[in-house]
Amino acid sequence: MEWIVLGVFIGSLGALAYIVIKRKLGLGWLTVFGTHLVLAALGIYLINFSGLITEVYIPINPVTIGTVTILGLPGVALLYGLKIFILGS
Repeated sequence: MEWIVLGVFIGSLGALAYIVIKRKLGLGWLTVFGTHLVLAALGIYLINFSGLITEVYIPINPVTIGTVTILGLPGVALLYGLKIFILGS
């Protein structure tokens, strides 16, 4: 199983490197992606500790930050809904 995960990781890394080199993207996309990650973490932090959603705590981890990075503010609503649906509270 570990070999399969390692193979997928290396294949994904190779595909990403190919796209960056072939399209000559440079490092500008990395800055934008990093900014989105920071804003996603800040958004989750503000939602957790602002008191807007008092009964549910959304943990800050790579999965939740990635979800909010990709989906934006609807990602927070998705995480909130999943937390309510799974835990029932």
